[in-house]
Amino acid sequence: MKLPNSGCHKCLRQAIRWSEIGQVRTASYASNPNAIYPLPPPARPSPPSVPSSSAKQPKQADTKPVVNNEIVSTLPKPRLDYRRIAEEQKAVTLNHILRNAPCTPDTVFHITRLYETSISLHRKLDSVRAKQRDVGNLIKAGGGDEAVRQAKKLKLKIVEYEKILEETDKELLELGLMLPNETHPATPVGKEKEAIELERFGPEPVAADKRRDHLDIATRWGWVDTAASATASGTSWPYLKGHLALLEQAVIQYALSIAVKKGWTPIATPDVVKEDVMARCGFQPRDGAGQTYYLSTTPPNSDPDAEPVTQSQANLVLAATAEIPLAALSANKIIPYQSLPLKYVGVGKAFRAEAGARGADTRGLYRLHQFQKIELFAVTEGEKQVSEGMMEEMREIQKELYTSLGLSVRVLDMPTEELGAPAYRKYDMEAWMPGRDGWGEISSTSNCTDFQARRLHIRHRPRPDNTDSTIPFAHTLNGTCAAIPRLLVALLENGAVIGEDGEVTGLRLPAVLERFWIGGELIDGKAAIQWS
Repeated sequence: MKLPNSGCHKCLRQAIRWSEIGQVRTASYASNPNAIYPLPPPARPSPPSVPSSSAKQPKQADTKPVVNNEIVSTLPKPRLDYRRIAEEQKAVTLNHILRNAPCTPDTVFHITRLYETSISLHRKLDSVRAKQRDVGNLIKAGGGDEAVRQAKKLKLKIVEYEKILEETDKELLELGLMLPNETHPATPVGKEKEAIELERFGPEPVAADKRRDHLDIATRWGWVDTAASATASGTSWPYLKGHLALLEQAVIQYALSIAVKKGWTPIATPDVVKEDVMARCGFQPRDGAGQTYYLSTTPPNSDPDAEPVTQSQANLVLAATAEIPLAALSANKIIPYQSLPLKYVGVGKAFRAEAGARGADTRGLYRLHQFQKIELFAVTEGEKQVSEGMMEEMREIQKELYTSLGLSVRVLDMPTEELGAPAYRKYDMEAWMPGRDGWGEISSTSNCTDFQARRLHIRHRPRPDNTDSTIPFAHTLNGTCAAIPRLLVALLENGAVIGEDGEVTGLRLPAVLERFWIGGELIDGKAAIQWS
């Protein structure tokens, strides 16, 4: 990994310093592994709201509902890899700094300290419980009052250790959930400008031209109504009308047909999910702004003391992407290795509050609060070479789709500060949009390795030749097959036919969409759709 070019060198030096301090302090545990050390609270931002967990990983997951910060979960507690964090403190610290994660440089040190304290407490509990059994046998054999007194002391000691262990493990999970996934060694370091262009495909980009602006074209032909939608819902909730509504459906059907032909199973997903599931998938906006729409059955200005009616007391949200309900399909399951990989293509709506969004990106159809999206989601064996191969398969499906639509596209390997918390590696594809005079993201593909699987308990049976007795966590991947509004922008701006008088006289659309088209070709009595 190369070092960032910005002012992160100071952060990097601080991270390495904290890691070295952690190694020195951790050495004290090696000299006395059974000791229980006081735990000063680290300075840190609020952790994501996911139910707390125990460091000890039970063979059978506890499915008893967990309540924490008013979030109800029927899923087992997340199982994070604390051993790896403890063994690779310096690398993990450097990773979360290079990714600009919302935690302090001492977070990894505190996680390691808590983890080793948890192990020490488990050992002490095992030892005390063994003594308790011996004393119990002594009492049964007529050991007398002294044995009874010992039994009472041991019981109190167990209660004491269990309370400390519960607090330790809760703190451990809260800190662990703040760390992002590992990062692929080829990922560039830094901000968005450090992204590496992997390839370009499609025709040469047409010249930038404001006459190709998609909103102007769609408004002129009566295909979009933002004034009425502002009355109905607010800004960035447009009505799509006539030919544009039909074009949306044609693109959806075409994208879906490509994925299904490649062996991906179509899924119509729910648009509402539990907040707990969303959090376990790793949706934590970097800027802290509200990006999620929450559902409530309590009307505004109602009795504040009234009990809201909720579904199993769970906080429900509108899904930001079909990735979330698709991931939940495999939650708390052990998948036969013969069934892998699972390959789903989800058809659903995406809801984004986009708080704080402004400027050119909010114009027209480019950034909306609600839009149709076709999502690829895969579950593979828990090996990086397997999930990396799946990531390339998803990339090829996207490339086939966008090539056949005649778009000029570039593929970017996104840098560390542009990766979401779950992503090990992320590819973005951007299409040239001449009316906007720039490249616009039309898809994003992420390999999340076992980040989501550990939180959602997605595991698989090992292969018969695997001598390891553990049941491994699977890897999950997600990728946009078709973000419909962005594709509509690209198709309108690249397909606009400009006449000799400088006016837009028609729209040239890719021939692959014609068989999914159920409207006519005449647009407004003069302009027409051309298939090419």
